Amino acid sequence: MDDRFGNNTNFYQGSNTYSTFEEGGEQDGYYHGGEYPAQEEDAASDATEGHDEDDEIYEGEYQGIPHPDDIRTSKKAARAMDYADHRDSTADKMQDEEQLAHQYEAIIEECGHGRFQWTLFFVAGLALMADGVECFVVAFALPSAEKDICMSNADKGALGLIVYVGMMLGAFIWGGLADKVGRRRCLIIALTINSIFSFLSSFVQGYGLFLFFRLISGIGIGGSIPIVYAYFSEFLCREKRGEHLSWLCMFWMIGGIYASSMAWGIIPHYGWGFSMGTHYQFHSWRVFILMCILPALSSLIGLVFMPESPRFLLENGKHDEAWMILKQVHDTNMRAKGEPEKVFTVSHIKTPKQEDEFIEIQSSTGTWYQRWLVRIMTVVKQILENVFSLFSPQFRLSTLFMAVVWFTMAFSYYGLTVWFPDMIKHLQNEEYKFRVKHFHGEHVEHLTFNFTLENQIHNEGKFINAKFTNMEMKAVTFEDSLFEDCYFENVKSMDTFFKNCTFISTVFYNTDFRKEMFIDCMHWNSTFHHSVEHCYVDFEEENDILIYLVSFLGSLAVIPGNIISALFMDKIGRIKIIGGSMLISSVCTFFLYFGSSESAIIGWQCLFCGVSVAAWNGIDVITVELYPTNKRATAFGFLNALCKFAAILGTSIFASFVGITKVIPILLASATLIGGGLLALRLPETREQVLM
Repeated sequence: MDDRFGNNTNFYQGSNTYSTFEEGGEQDGYYHGGEYPAQEEDAASDATEGHDEDDEIYEGEYQGIPHPDDIRTSKKAARAMDYADHRDSTADKMQDEEQLAHQYEAIIEECGHGRFQWTLFFVAGLALMADGVECFVVAFALPSAEKDICMSNADKGALGLIVYVGMMLGAFIWGGLADKVGRRRCLIIALTINSIFSFLSSFVQGYGLFLFFRLISGIGIGGSIPIVYAYFSEFLCREKRGEHLSWLCMFWMIGGIYASSMAWGIIPHYGWGFSMGTHYQFHSWRVFILMCILPALSSLIGLVFMPESPRFLLENGKHDEAWMILKQVHDTNMRAKGEPEKVFTVSHIKTPKQEDEFIEIQSSTGTWYQRWLVRIMTVVKQILENVFSLFSPQFRLSTLFMAVVWFTMAFSYYGLTVWFPDMIKHLQNEEYKFRVKHFHGEHVEHLTFNFTLENQIHNEGKFINAKFTNMEMKAVTFEDSLFEDCYFENVKSMDTFFKNCTFISTVFYNTDFRKEMFIDCMHWNSTFHHSVEHCYVDFEEENDILIYLVSFLGSLAVIPGNIISALFMDKIGRIKIIGGSMLISSVCTFFLYFGSSESAIIGWQCLFCGVSVAAWNGIDVITVELYPTNKRATAFGFLNALCKFAAILGTSIFASFVGITKVIPILLASATLIGGGLLALRLPETREQVLM
């Protein structure tokens, strides 16, 4: 070993190169050329003596200094040689990758499709199911959480969007890391982060911490989709890939079914929890959040027994490790088929030339965190270079087309999935307001209210020496009313307001009346004792339960479409599946204009979800097949991050039109689906190609 490298030297793989001195060269830190000897100080003038102006010999020629024209010529020649070498290297690399792709396809076919793939199918599917649950968990818990944590409308909006922000960041980060660190390792870390912070979010009482933990949880689960599809596809042969990746998509929909079932069965049971005084409440919606962690935990346990992707290992020059995993796949499948004696015939697998070189990091250089900072910054640089390479001439057109298709599909799908339940809730609220009871000019004295008041408006009433004890008020408004010598005790309220009312010698004891509930009111000699600072989940909302049912039916309606698309993915082709599904979905969206009742909206939602799932399946499959192994997860992560950004835009825009007009959301969804569907038909068909 060279003496210049001591035992305290660490190596780190990166894209930078390092230079070394030639053997026998000077070691004083300066370069000394060997061709031209050093000159005397007066040699320049002596060397040019005797030449007249007509000679083309310039001063310094005899000093051995090249002419500037010669230098430029030599530089051009060097650049031409570098370009030729780069072109030859690129051609050799592409040839190596193509040979590896075909050899790997043959090896996977020899390994067969059996017990190993089905085991990985369920393990990876649970990770995908966890992603589907994450998309629903906050929406289902929000109606109860908003009362328990006392959220304003702005707080609810931020919480609804923060999950998608986290998943957008997570998809980009984990997708890039999976191509550099490994699929299995990144998926384990991502699911661990999701599980830990989801668990913590179920216990925190404050809005700020709950928002932060849901953000980090979203960043963790954001890596599941890009990693799962890249990971599972690299264990599938060409004939099985389209169909089985489509079957895998079903787990995302199963996640929606699981979340809506858990919400429906747990959240309405408000007593499923405990309290520690008045400041710590653990209600049923928190139990629901705990139950939603189970898919991620189950996938984590399964991943412990799963190997890394051998295709990723081969791409990184780890031949022996990849060979052992492929042999494990082969032997597992052969034993399950009753052919344990069948031998794995592959002895050598071609690995592509490795471009990355080692960066030397001396352990004596800087502190430990400075060395880790160098490593982290190098990985970040590699990830960004990989992302930028998606827009190189080789992939630019495919990336732009796929970005538009992902964006238009996500914008319409997520926007409508929020718009459907919001429209149903709006119709219910309008019907609820229509049934409001009006009381005008009532005069009440020496009466005790110990029963529930709901959906009432009291105008110009007088309440003299009245008691409101152990009762609940829901959607009650008192306007221009007088309360004199009244007593309020143990009163729970929701959507209750006092407008322009006068309170004289009135006592409030252990109530949850807040300052903002008294609008333009006057208090004379009135006192508040032991006011409850937190909010109550006082009432079981019928429309909340209906939202669970609507989401459950929407997820259930996806199953037939998923089955059909899986069976025909390899027969019809990815492009026709995507384009046809998006165009038919746009027609379904257009007919939403004629649905004015709850049942009609639910029916069109089920039809839309059942048709659009085929497009999602095709998009996932073609994204895997369009990009090579060293860019597959990065591309999927980038496009999925764009998908979540489109979801944020879609949900925000569509929700803003609820109760105003339904024409604009319908036209927006239809137009984007038609544009994306027509553009999808221009994508290259990939069902006959091997994974590069």
